[in-house]
Amino acid sequence: MSDDFNMSMRKFLKQVGVTSQQAIEEAMRKAGVEQTTGKSFAARMVLTVDGLDLIHSVEGHIDGKAE
Repeated sequence: MSDDFNMSMRKFLKQVGVTSQQAIEEAMRKAGVEQTTGKSFAARMVLTVDGLDLIHSVEGHIDGKAE
């Protein structure tokens, strides 16, 4: 793959990571959930790419610290 392709893909994935973290933190604030409650949240990210017939899903958990 070309350097331009790799750079644009990395830029997109960085944007996804940063904006996703911000969205999760904002949702937790609105729900009144502290990050230290020890609660666990099921999470799923679905990536689609138009023109490539791609649907990629990643599932996991976001855990708060129990202090």
